[in-house]
Amino acid sequence: QVQLVESGGGSVQAGGSLRLSCAASGGTLSSYGVGWFRQAPGLEREFVAAITRTGSISGSISKYADSVKGRFTIFRDNAKNTMYLQMNNLKPEDTAVYYCAADPAITIWTMNFHARYAYWGQGTQVTVSS
Repeated sequence: QVQLVESGGGSVQAGGSLRLSCAASGGTLSSYGVGWFRQAPGLEREFVAAITRTGSISGSISKYADSVKGRFTIFRDNAKNTMYLQMNNLKPEDTAVYYCAADPAITIWTMNFHARYAYWGQGTQVTVSS
């Protein structure tokens, strides 16, 4: 059973950048589809970005929410068993708790649904001020 630990959150001004990390233990992260979700106070958890597992038939495919497309990048470092979310040109509306998630059964059709992920990190706060 894989355990996930996020890091890299913090406070930045609008236009700034942050890189979130999600380190895995107890499992090989490349065998899992992985994603990032976020939740702002009073709102539901929403999809941010995801990438299918390494070696899937269709290749590793990434997907982004429209609100972050062109600003955020999800990527893996399989040697470090870690995945990342590079966030550039941050906006105040990006403020939320960010969670990483993993599941071995994630496909390109399910990767943006949080209910499809079995394993979650504890979350890391990102605050963007105007």
